[in-house]
Amino acid sequence: MALRLTSAAFAAGGVLFFIYPAIRPSGDDAAAIASTAWVAGHAAAMLGFVLIGLAVLGLHQVLGDRTSLRAAAVTWAGAGLTLPYYGAETFGLNVIAQRSLRDQAPALMELANQFRFEPLAATMFAVGLLLLAAGAIMAAVAVWRSDVLPRWSAIALASGFALFIPQFFGPYPLRIAHGALIMIGGLWLAGALVKATSPAAAGTR
Repeated sequence: MALRLTSAAFAAGGVLFFIYPAIRPSGDDAAAIASTAWVAGHAAAMLGFVLIGLAVLGLHQVLGDRTSLRAAAVTWAGAGLTLPYYGAETFGLNVIAQRSLRDQAPALMELANQFRFEPLAATMFAVGLLLLAAGAIMAAVAVWRSDVLPRWSAIALASGFALFIPQFFGPYPLRIAHGALIMIGGLWLAGALVKATSPAAAGTR
C-alpha cells in the first residue's frame, strides 16, 4: 500500500506542476492576480510541493539507502522554505489585486513587487527552490545507483526541479513546457515504481 501511495504521490504531484502554469494567468497585472485562476494555479503548485516531498520520502522506503534519505530531508527543507512565499503570492497578492481593482487604485499593485523582491522573502524562496533541486538530483542519484528502479526513471523529474528557477525568466510557453517536463518526470517515476513492485517484477528478483 505504501508503495502505491508513493507512486500516486509522484504522479499527482507531477500533474499538479503542469496544472500550475497551464491555468495560472500569463500576465502579472491586477486583473490576472485578482482572478480565481491565479489562486487555483498557485494552490496546485503548493499541493505539488507537498506531494513530491511525501513521494521522495516514500522513495527512500523503497530504496533504503542514505542518499535517498538525504534526498527526502533536503526536499522537505526546500519545500518548507518555498511554501511561505507561494502562500503569500497565492492569497496576499490576490487580496491586494482585488482591492486595487475595486478601489481603482493601481498604485496598490506596487505592494506586489515590494513583496516579491523583499530581500528575506526572495532569499528564502530561492534557497528553497535550490534545495528542492538538490533533493530531486540526490533522489535521481539514489535511483541510478539502485538495482530496484530503471536508472533513467528519475532523471526527468530531477531536470525539472533543476530548471525551476531558470524557467521563471523565460517566455510563458516555456513555463508550460517546464510544467510538462515535471509531469512527465513524476509519471515516469510513478510508472517505474508500479512496475518494480508488480508480482511479475518481484518474481524476477
